[in-house]
Amino acid sequence: MGGARVGKWFVAIPMALLALATIYPLVFTTNVAMKTRHEYVLDRFSVAESLRWSNIEGAWNSVGMARYFVNSIVVVGLSVTFLLIIGSMAGFALGQLRFRGSRALFLGCLAALFIPFQVIMVPLARTMADTGLLDTYPGLVLAYVAQFLPFTIFLMTSYYAGVPADIIDAARIDGNTLYGVYRRIMLPIGRPALLSVGILNALFCWNDVLISLLLMPSADHRTLMVGVTALRGQYSDNIPTFAAGVLIAALPVLLIYLFFQRQIADGVTAGSTKG
Repeated sequence: MGGARVGKWFVAIPMALLALATIYPLVFTTNVAMKTRHEYVLDRFSVAESLRWSNIEGAWNSVGMARYFVNSIVVVGLSVTFLLIIGSMAGFALGQLRFRGSRALFLGCLAALFIPFQVIMVPLARTMADTGLLDTYPGLVLAYVAQFLPFTIFLMTSYYAGVPADIIDAARIDGNTLYGVYRRIMLPIGRPALLSVGILNALFCWNDVLISLLLMPSADHRTLMVGVTALRGQYSDNIPTFAAGVLIAALPVLLIYLFFQRQIADGVTAGSTKG
């Protein structure tokens, strides 16, 4: 009994320290965002004297954060929609259908996961410029879809591979086409995986800075995370306002984590088991 209790402490203490290290930056940023510049200069680690929302309002209105927020919503929404449609179709084909080259195609998608974006960023920017897609929403959406599609296909293929083939055969006997099987059978079955992958892709796209900064040089088309970097340059001497901008950008991600913890965990582990 004593050994089991000691073992629990060995797990609980590192997990508590990890949780503290994760929560503290958010608490510190929130506290700084509620301070005046004078309070921050005097003592950056002290507790704010009162809840002041003027910094958040100033960050929201100063560099067009509202416009950047809308830009991020539009780009992330379109990107995730295309990723789920294409990823679920490809996952159904690679997980359940057997055709020539299917194995090689899946291995190619798997290999694409190991290619860093920095390797392809220059050719991608040149291609976007040559096709007129640079500094456009369709261009950024296509870049996000191309970047995160291998991950989506991998998880959806792993999930759909665990669906019994008898279900597919029964649906075909009932007269369904392949598209009918996909729409009536596979989409409802894959709803948990689609939700998990959709949340993960939304977080990836929302938190991205490099791709958006590369492909959207215009200030009007910036996404929220790029806008936060611009806020840092403008308010380098006013850290509370910059902290308020960081808080605005982090709030949607925090809410997603709070409400969809289980789905995110399921999405991370979806490809770790074979059905």
